[in-house]
Amino acid sequence: MKLFIDTGSVAEVEEIARWGVLAGATTNPSLLAKEDGSPEEIIRRIADLVDGPTSAEVVSEDADGMVAEGVALRGLHEHIVVKVPFSAAGLEATSRLRELGHPVNMTLVFSAPQAILAAEAGATYISSFLGRLDDIGVDSTETTREIVEAVAANSTGAQVLAASIRNPIHVTVSAALGADVATVPGKILRQMLKHPLTESGIAQFTSDWQSRPEFATWLHGLVEQSRATA
Repeated sequence: MKLFIDTGSVAEVEEIARWGVLAGATTNPSLLAKEDGSPEEIIRRIADLVDGPTSAEVVSEDADGMVAEGVALRGLHEHIVVKVPFSAAGLEATSRLRELGHPVNMTLVFSAPQAILAAEAGATYISSFLGRLDDIGVDSTETTREIVEAVAANSTGAQVLAASIRNPIHVTVSAALGADVATVPGKILRQMLKHPLTESGIAQFTSDWQSRPEFATWLHGLVEQSRATA
């Protein structure tokens, strides 16, 4: 399963892209509205930083407007994926955008029947929301399973993109269920770094190494030798 970052913050993408784990990014109007600067510049910078699919969302509610905005957004950067909300108009816009050769991420999908329609319309990615289902008492794990199985059986090549990720368990569940991508907020990606045994283990290794000063001298010399011959 690939990892995208779900954010509107260029600084956050700069930080986490250095880890080497990001294959793409997703944005939405709400995330972009929280940031200073123009949406155009933010979207371009994020697409440059992740060097992979970067979803930018249309805001029109009619198919003609969605298509016009989608084509314009695609012109911002070669990595842009047009993000279209699920609706009858969204399905029409997705079909038309795909006919024009533009990749589409159909968002706000909450059920397998919706996912089947999105796949048939030609969506490249189908954003299946976990956290918002949990909020209303629906089993997001079972729904995600149904969506993954339905899309796989549909054989259109659409990819299931797990979204509305609220905790590291959502990421683990998405991977186990066979989602193709999880788009994860920076806060949750940082939480995925943490485990008390990892931190205590590093502290122990460091303490043991520092008890032998000659080891540090040896390693420093090895690094300098490597640099000299590079």
